[in-house]
Amino acid sequence: MGKFCQVCGKGTLSGNLVSHSNRKTHTIWAPNVQSVRVMVNGNAKRMNVCTSRLRSGKVQRALPRTHSETGEAEA
Repeated sequence: MGKFCQVCGKGTLSGNLVSHSNRKTHTIWAPNVQSVRVMVNGNAKRMNVCTSRLRSGKVQRALPRTHSETGEAEA
């Protein structure tokens, strides 16, 4: 799974952590990306979406699958 949002394109950033003594340590900052089912053109699709898009309501989440959609027999 890539560390980028498929809606807004937000991805990883790299840089240096700088200590008080001015030593540099390379690091990577990744966005909080969740794999969720969203509605795309009326169909449910699994996408990697950052939590800022989920909280803002710019992505409509799909309802969980039921047994009739998965093809399992109900007992």
